[in-house]
Amino acid sequence: MLRKMGEAVARVARRVNETVESGSDTLDLADCKLVSFPICIYKVLRNVSDQILLITLANNELKSLTSKFMTTFSQLRELHLEGNYLHRLPNEVSSLQHLKAIDLSRNQFRDFPEQLTTLPELETINLEENEIVDVPVEKLATMPALRVINLRLNPLSAEVRVIAPPLIKFDMLMSPEDAQAPPP
Repeated sequence: MLRKMGEAVARVARRVNETVESGSDTLDLADCKLVSFPICIYKVLRNVSDQILLITLANNELKSLTSKFMTTFSQLRELHLEGNYLHRLPNEVSSLQHLKAIDLSRNQFRDFPEQLTTLPELETINLEENEIVDVPVEKLATMPALRVINLRLNPLSAEVRVIAPPLIKFDMLMSPEDAQAPPP
């Protein structure tokens, strides 16, 4: 158990160092069994956090992200959080003013993360395979850059299905009404 944990920590450290040393704009911590975003990374990335434009935390075990994460990486263009246990986002998501794409598929959102509707450059929202019933269609309709929102495999209310299409100018992907997410 401890060795596994040590390996995971080493993998994270290696990937963070690669990002710093190569001056990369990408931090890839996918598949690292992270339960939370390691605090020590903030120190390591202190001087380069502004240049990081893409963070991948896919397929970890994250239950939440902190406000510090959002404010530290406020330059992000893309954030990949698919395949975690997230059910909400901190309000500070609103500091991601340059974000163009966010992937929250295969998480545990019951409520649509409404903070996303305040992001002026957001083009793509992926919330496939969550547990969302209701969607703030009116707020989404006012988002200037939004092009695609993926809500497939969510138990969307009939109301959302009826209200949304005439109000929106972007693509809203939904499963057919009888298609439910396969049991885990």
